[in-house]
Amino acid sequence: MELLWFYIALVLAISDEIHSAILWNVFADFYILLAGILREAVKTNIALWIVHEGMEAIFHLILISILFFSLEIGILAAIIHFAVDFFHELSGMKLRWLQHRALHFVVESFFFIILFSMLNM
Repeated sequence: MELLWFYIALVLAISDEIHSAILWNVFADFYILLAGILREAVKTNIALWIVHEGMEAIFHLILISILFFSLEIGILAAIIHFAVDFFHELSGMKLRWLQHRALHFVVESFFFIILFSMLNM
């Protein structure tokens, strides 16, 4: 296992920041239009939010899979990141940027530590 869990959690955090920067600084107009189109298609804000989180998970899946040369790690990273975002939002916690990053890093790190220790990696 060594530090693979740490590298995955770190790259996932960086990936999340890259995702935000790309969408809100580069493709903001497109993303707003896409949100309007998706909102009309899904009809509810909660469904729109789940679609947004799903698209973000796909972004992480692709990036992590490429960087770690492992589709399995990419899938697991995307799922745990989606789960943290989903339950964080569902719980109604209001976190600042650093608190949000720390929550993700801790939960994602623990997830991969437990997974890799169970697999004896």
